Amino acid sequence: MSRFYALIAKPWAGVGLLLLFYLGVIACFALLSPWFLTFDNLVSIGANMAFIGLMAAAQTPLIIAGGLDLSVAAVAGLAGVVVALLHAGGMDVWLAALLALALGGGIGAINGVLTTRLHFNPFIATLGTMSVVGGLALVLTGGLTKPLLVDSFAWLGNGQLGGLPVPLLLMLAVYAVLGWVLRHTRLGRYTYAAGSNAVASRLMGLPVERMLIVLYVGSGMSGALSGLVLAAMLGAGAPDAAGKHLLTVVAAVILGGTSLLGGRGSVWGTLLAVLLLGTLNNGLTLLDVSSFWQDVTRGAVLLAAIGLDQLRTRALGE
Repeated sequence: MSRFYALIAKPWAGVGLLLLFYLGVIACFALLSPWFLTFDNLVSIGANMAFIGLMAAAQTPLIIAGGLDLSVAAVAGLAGVVVALLHAGGMDVWLAALLALALGGGIGAINGVLTTRLHFNPFIATLGTMSVVGGLALVLTGGLTKPLLVDSFAWLGNGQLGGLPVPLLLMLAVYAVLGWVLRHTRLGRYTYAAGSNAVASRLMGLPVERMLIVLYVGSGMSGALSGLVLAAMLGAGAPDAAGKHLLTVVAAVILGGTSLLGGRGSVWGTLLAVLLLGTLNNGLTLLDVSSFWQDVTRGAVLLAAIGLDQLRTRALGE
């Protein structure tokens, strides 16, 4: 057992084991379905998971720093609704999209102030804003989907560049930027330091509160960007379109090796987990497995990820 603990405590263990599991899943589905291992199908997995990946991307550094944002999916729904309503009122669709992004950042700033200045528990604070934001989206639309049929805007969700879907390329670009920020900037170093020991970081003079607010703003904007991509894919602003995917977002971050206790994780692990969850959904659908069993599978994978995180935490503590 001590050797097992020593193995999973290695810095590369979480992502490495996840990659091996992912390759095993790909091999199984390739053997079971002749339609799985094709270029179009594999690319569609990434494209269909892009809006979830965008939410999970900014959620990763926030959780590493010791924060949490449960409102991100509700922000995505509100962003799509805002663009649809503003465009219906005569505003240019891209200007409306910029305002939706700013709105997402503003909601993130509110979450940051609640948790850092007013010392609300992140779970409670963002659970409250999730309810407020989700309710506001329903109030604005009466619970109805609002059409957003603009060809130029639809390109954001359904277009292609170089033979690859725009949502997939956008998701990869966001992960590349965040990966660089965490690895090569002062903000990245502060993120890991605050998550490892917030009290010691404050005593060292690190601006922990300001850094957390920045990360909450980033999370809110990533939720809004995800909502724009989803609205472009659907051709409509749906108030509850992203809400049901919150569990998948959190599962991807944890499964990717980011600790709920903070101080450990990477956006690349999260990206791999997003693709894994998308592959599971895609493969099970091709095999005509009931959507109910797909929910069971996602829950089992999440429990396994949490269990592995607990084992790694115990191993690191020994």
